[in-house]
Amino acid sequence: MSGLHPEFFLRVYLSGDGMIGPGKAALLEGIARTGSITAAGRELGMSYKRAWMLVEAMNGMFRNPVVDSVRGGAGGGGAALTDTGRRVLALYREIEATSRELNVARIAALRAMLADSPAER
Repeated sequence: MSGLHPEFFLRVYLSGDGMIGPGKAALLEGIARTGSITAAGRELGMSYKRAWMLVEAMNGMFRNPVVDSVRGGAGGGGAALTDTGRRVLALYREIEATSRELNVARIAALRAMLADSPAER
């Protein structure tokens, strides 16, 4: 996805197939900002189908839907995060930030061990 290049990212596995990571979080943020699943997906370089599949997966993962959508037509469509969606996104971002802060020194230690050039590998 062209819109995602995190230095540190975290995937949280919640159940068998239930997972939230940087792509789904970015999609939720995009939906909140644009009011559109299609526009949010486009910003991330996702196909229309992929963005909708991710929303459907997230809506099925949680007890309550994370995104409410209205199909297009004469009045136009739209999408918005539900209270559940806003809470899921906030919790994921809090987990991500806390994990990043806790591991700054460990990440720096890993970087210090990297080869300086491809020839050193």
